Amino acid sequence: MKKIVISTFGSFGDVHPYIAVALELKKRGHRPVIATTELYREKVEPLGLELHRVRPDMPSYDEPEKVSAMIESVVNTRTGPETLLKDFILPYQREMYEDLRTAVEGADLLLTHPLPFVGPVVAEVTGIAWVSSVLAPGSFLSNYDPPVPPQFPPLHKLTARSPAVSRAVMWLARKKLDPMFESVYRLRAELGLPRGESPLIGGQHSPTRVLALYSRVLGGPQPDWPPNVLITGFCFFDRRDRPGDPARLPREMEGFLEAGEPPVVFTLGSSAFWVAKDFYRDSVQAARELGVRALLLIGDERNRPAEGLPDGMAAFEYAPFGELLPRARCVVHSGGVGTTGQALRSGRPAVVVPHAFDQFDNAERVARTGAGRVLARPKYNAKTAARELRALLADASYTSRAAEVGREVRAENGAASAADAIEEVLRG
Repeated sequence: MKKIVISTFGSFGDVHPYIAVALELKKRGHRPVIATTELYREKVEPLGLELHRVRPDMPSYDEPEKVSAMIESVVNTRTGPETLLKDFILPYQREMYEDLRTAVEGADLLLTHPLPFVGPVVAEVTGIAWVSSVLAPGSFLSNYDPPVPPQFPPLHKLTARSPAVSRAVMWLARKKLDPMFESVYRLRAELGLPRGESPLIGGQHSPTRVLALYSRVLGGPQPDWPPNVLITGFCFFDRRDRPGDPARLPREMEGFLEAGEPPVVFTLGSSAFWVAKDFYRDSVQAARELGVRALLLIGDERNRPAEGLPDGMAAFEYAPFGELLPRARCVVHSGGVGTTGQALRSGRPAVVVPHAFDQFDNAERVARTGAGRVLARPKYNAKTAARELRALLADASYTSRAAEVGREVRAENGAASAADAIEEVLRG
């Protein structure tokens, strides 16, 4: 039995893949410990896993106004990424280092997510075996397959022209961003470590093994990737795990699904529903215009349309995507990598409505597979949603391509592949 510490930070999409890996490691007789914010203790411990608290603490779901305000501040397409770093991560580097350093005492290996920038620092100071990971292709910031920048998505048309153009843009971005990471560089200096590469770029990757915890259908290896990358496939876990959640689909949802044709599922994942605004109202109107059944996953009762729902439509707070989405006609979602993986696995075509961060890049990659279309959030309304859904449903190629992609994704076992790689490092 080996003690394996898994460091992560963020939303369900940043935690669920590591829960999947932890459960696989536990099944193999190891002792996984998830090092993250206290918020997820009620999710992790009932699964028989350990949680080691790492500051900063995030607002509880019992404080919806605070959660909503936090999400509102970080999903702004132009300022959100900088706000996330400056307000919620970088000011806490000392506390995060201290907490993670304590977590790895007596541990055999550390697995890191890109955002807790102290993971590489802890690995270098302690000498613990270290495996790093990314959850989406955009995290590699490749010049051969450049990501779509959330602050200005049209820039991708320029950077995608050639690696040289992308390299120039990346150089400018690095010059602008590097001063932001002074707290990381200062911590490294205090601990007697060299300055190292940018924590957001080369500094996040382990020299031993890098796990890409997503499917190859979103993108394959590039010449400027670290040479030790393994693409594992998606690592799926999709339980919300709040008190009162049913073990499977709610009985009322089962009844709705069995009462008619497969519905269009509208969801904003685990974060964007806090800033839904008119998304669900516009979605109902679009479904009504098309004459299709609709199932809304509203996340919070405050998003339930006030005017009620017409026949053939229903709204629920939450459902496990792995059970629901294969029974959908198609999916409209915000493009978080967890939801994207579930939608691809379901074999159903999608309209992706990106809000922030990697969602823009994930949306572009879904479109590249031929399994979906993209509609920018500011342009989403009843008319445009109906237009995109009509195009998606009228063209059989989207449905057939989505089915092919679904078979590819289901053939992968990301959690098992990740666990195999971790055990290989432990043996080495």
